[in-house]
Amino acid sequence: MTIHPDLEAEQAYIDHAYQCLDEARARANSLQTMVEVGRGGTEQARFERDVIWDTILHRLSSLQLGDASLCFGRIDREPEDGDRGASYYIGRIAVSDHNQEPVVVDWRAPVAEPFYRATGRQAMGLARRRHFATRGRRLLGIEDELFGDRAVALGGGALADGHPAEGISGYGALISALETARSGRLGDIVATIQGEQDEIIRAPLPGVLVVQGGPGTGKTVVALHRAAYLLYTHRFPLEDQGVLVVGPNRLFLSYIEQVLPSLGEAGVELAVLGDLVDEVRVRGAERGEVARVKGDERMARVVAKAVRDRKRGLRRDLRLGFGLQTLTVSVERSERIVADARRRSRTHNAGRRFVEQSLHQALAESSRTPLDAATVRDRFRRAPEVREALEWMWPVLTPAELLHDLFGSPALLRLAARGTLSTDEVAALHRPRAEAVEQVVWTPDDVPLLDEARALLGPTLRGRRRGEPDEIRTYGHIVVDEAQDLSPMQLRMISRRSLNGSMTVVGDIAQSTGAWPHADWDEVLSRLPDRRPARRAELTVGYRIPAPNMALATRVLAEAAPELRPPRSVRQDGRPPRIARVDGQELEATVVEAVLAELAEVGAGNVAVICPASLVDAADRGLSTAGIDHGLASSSGLDHQVTVVPVRMVKGLELDATVVVEPARILAEEPQGLRSLYVALTRATRLLTLVHRGDLPAVLAE
Repeated sequence: MTIHPDLEAEQAYIDHAYQCLDEARARANSLQTMVEVGRGGTEQARFERDVIWDTILHRLSSLQLGDASLCFGRIDREPEDGDRGASYYIGRIAVSDHNQEPVVVDWRAPVAEPFYRATGRQAMGLARRRHFATRGRRLLGIEDELFGDRAVALGGGALADGHPAEGISGYGALISALETARSGRLGDIVATIQGEQDEIIRAPLPGVLVVQGGPGTGKTVVALHRAAYLLYTHRFPLEDQGVLVVGPNRLFLSYIEQVLPSLGEAGVELAVLGDLVDEVRVRGAERGEVARVKGDERMARVVAKAVRDRKRGLRRDLRLGFGLQTLTVSVERSERIVADARRRSRTHNAGRRFVEQSLHQALAESSRTPLDAATVRDRFRRAPEVREALEWMWPVLTPAELLHDLFGSPALLRLAARGTLSTDEVAALHRPRAEAVEQVVWTPDDVPLLDEARALLGPTLRGRRRGEPDEIRTYGHIVVDEAQDLSPMQLRMISRRSLNGSMTVVGDIAQSTGAWPHADWDEVLSRLPDRRPARRAELTVGYRIPAPNMALATRVLAEAAPELRPPRSVRQDGRPPRIARVDGQELEATVVEAVLAELAEVGAGNVAVICPASLVDAADRGLSTAGIDHGLASSSGLDHQVTVVPVRMVKGLELDATVVVEPARILAEEPQGLRSLYVALTRATRLLTLVHRGDLPAVLAE
């Protein structure tokens, strides 16, 4: 950006805004002394102190910007009725002066909407939009966009049709942000949000919003900004109801974890599905056919039948000596008790107390002399015969205990799956029992089954004593990323956590690489809340990926998902992808050469070695031998400049440079090989290199 004549004046205004922010922070800090309660304070005073303290902490956290810039633009409205036209400075948070006059407007406020949405055709009342290029508190440059008569007079206005940047606001600021080296953490785009992104961010709260977006269109960061916008616009009730963001894996969560705090929203819960079930260890992955069965919606019937199968009458009459007589509960009476409990109980474990009471009452009624059920209970509470009968008729179960018993017993599996699963599918579910349920390590595909069992079983008596919640936690809004990979059972689990059906679901059908690839969004929507008609949106502009890289990936897309259009790349320049064939040396040596070459070009940027799971160890070994400091994504995330990432973990990430190893093996090893290759080819914001020993796949060899 050239030096702008208003640079000095705008720097002075930004300095004033920071001064007002510092003063607001000081005022918030001073409030802490107002809520101190002495030793003689009342319970009411302590409660009020806690409420005020929480408010102060929230305010202080919202005023902490770190290295993020406070103000990134300004809008000037067209004069009306002879006035000069209002101007508003747009920033990360709202800042007022000591007279409570606005100095900076929060980017989420309605008055800020034209900053993101105004176009040459629809100026939304603007005369000028000004973008600031900043580093911390320092203003580096200014970029102006003019509208209406002012644009015509000065020769400004919209770009010509067909220009790569047509419809892009703040093109210079956007390109500057895109070319900044990646840090291993996703950054916010609050200063460069584009019109089609802003429409999604500001879409109404109710119902399910599905966002289809190709690689580099910003669907993840748009979904996170939408969460921040909804919390701002609907602070009550969302702050109490909660907002949940569900990601595909922990690497992804660590990658996005700074976005919402940078926007002043630290209270949003980020989770993988395994975080939503209690007291189990979740690790590893299932084989493709097992994952397919466990993700099938028919498993809801299997789990329900498994719970029902644990509610049964006695196999033989229960007889207990009581003085000179024998108290008896017949098999028929036990069956009636179980049937009554089934009708009365909303969840399985809640019915245990009724069964206990009914069994004691039946024993008392079998006495030849008047006998009180409480007396029977006190006498036989710890009797092995009674405890055995109750455990047979109606055991108290945790979800882990139910599934451990089910998967460890071919007989229980056949009984629960009769008429629902095939013999081969039942066999796929069986696994040896562990000595104790606490030793079982569950997989992500077990998680929705555990959750299904939790919904049917309810909390145990033990859980209630530990303070376990009686109900599954629900949320006022749920954001689901990479939703195209979720199985029907996983979608069912997420739907169960929706309080009112309000969700933002983002993904790319072309990147469906899991055991349950969906052909279209209709398949996904059929398993989500339908209280209101679903709304759909599509992101069509690719910001991250240079056009030469996207051109190569588009060839794969044409075979992987021919019905989908590739995003239009804003960045037309860039080095064409390089293809390095292993010739006369080890594969690892060629990978090392490619990594060193990319490191030399990206400077402080990061590099990912993307490879099939079978080559992760080889790539790690080669880099170690060459003395290149690096990390493994599975253990250290993206904390190193060079990281080895299995292709199944790379979705959703963006890197400065990537080395994709053995594309043919990616096709062979991954369940959706073409789509996995498409994902691998679309991660780099700058450089892409392919390394291969065997022949390239035909789709790349043209």
